[in-house]
Amino acid sequence: MLTLQPRQRVGHDILLARHGNHISSMRFDRANDRIVALLDDGSVDSAPNMISPFLQMPETFRSILRSDWKLLLVVASAMLAVGALAMVLSFGMIGSMSDQQLRDLALSYTSY
Repeated sequence: MLTLQPRQRVGHDILLARHGNHISSMRFDRANDRIVALLDDGSVDSAPNMISPFLQMPETFRSILRSDWKLLLVVASAMLAVGALAMVLSFGMIGSMSDQQLRDLALSYTSY
């Protein structure tokens, strides 16, 4: 089941357990999937972000957009094209009707 919860980064906990209050700043190294911490004395330490590479993390809204952006773009473009085509066809059909036909159409349309 898709829960869309924010991901908890294991690397933060590992670095906090190692160094405690001696951490100046932390950042996420996306390329290596690691958390990198800058310590008070100027040294740098890092920790892996996952306990096991086979562990499935819960999906987030951002991760879904990052992995499926091409599909979403194609679907949105197709819906936009279908809507534009329907609008052009309806305007073309209305433009080709005479005033009498438009009046008859408006009077014969049942509104609930």
